[in-house]
Amino acid sequence: GRGSRPLRLRPRSLSGSMNFDESSGPEDDTDEERTPSRDAARPSSASSGKDEVAPRASPSTDAATLDASNLEEFVFRPAPRGVTVKCRISRNKKGMDRGLYPTYFMHMEREDGKRVFLLAGRKRKKSKTSNYLMSVDATDLSRGGESFIGKLRSNLMGTKFTVFDNGSSPGKNPGALLEEGGKRQELAAICYETNVLGFNGPRKMTVVIPGMNMNFERVPVRPQNEQESILSRWHNRSLDNLIELHNKAPVWNEDTQSYVLNFHGRVTQASVKNFQIVHDNDPEYIVMQFGRVAEDIFTLDYNYPMCALQAFAIGLSSFDGKLACE
Repeated sequence: GRGSRPLRLRPRSLSGSMNFDESSGPEDDTDEERTPSRDAARPSSASSGKDEVAPRASPSTDAATLDASNLEEFVFRPAPRGVTVKCRISRNKKGMDRGLYPTYFMHMEREDGKRVFLLAGRKRKKSKTSNYLMSVDATDLSRGGESFIGKLRSNLMGTKFTVFDNGSSPGKNPGALLEEGGKRQELAAICYETNVLGFNGPRKMTVVIPGMNMNFERVPVRPQNEQESILSRWHNRSLDNLIELHNKAPVWNEDTQSYVLNFHGRVTQASVKNFQIVHDNDPEYIVMQFGRVAEDIFTLDYNYPMCALQAFAIGLSSFDGKLACE
């Protein structure tokens, strides 16, 4: 049962380990690991626990730790601890379908101002549910292409999404015993709370991602059936080796008469699509933030334990037209 968990790590800070004990409540927060200096003077960069974990990356380490020369590997690799990976998504509506099926491109913004292409994504046309393909080639977005790296699939309502890598699905060829590595991994689930009444309040979203092991590597989640999927497990609250994150609740601003979040200069336009993802235990540590800077340009920054593919897919899910919370 869930009570007999062998390993209990203190939820020191999100950037520290991400091995959360789900049962720990706020009362656990008063232990000696919370040094007064950390609480009294939180750095304004919205990422906590730096001194405990890893120093802030200087531009020189930035280039080394964020080596994206092997894209297939890079997009699955969690952000290095203590380093915010800054990216932008551009949406290209040109092409046939009057902008119904735009292509999305994600680039990493390096310290030297250069942009490095990471991922491209687009919605599949003939699919009953929203289904986005993601590729490490900006020109080849086909399902059978060499560069197909993952997909994002929604439920019929368009409110819950699952992110898969490019492994084969368990039902495809049940006769063949695939070696573990070839089986499809689930990398995230994203759940939007529908805003049925149509109030223009902020969206509520939950993001569930696989947990991390002691070496700061992702624990693989390879469901053999629907019951083992991240969404089912989240629904049943069986969250062993999963991390549940939420969007940070924006604050109402009297002056602007709108809900606001502090993006520290990374987001310049108001939009219901702007959001920050945090863990309830450490709401100052931004695991991911996403927001509009121009009509078709959005910034997307992510931190440990998220990887580029997870972050891109979460961003894509927020573009989906079916969400009844615009």
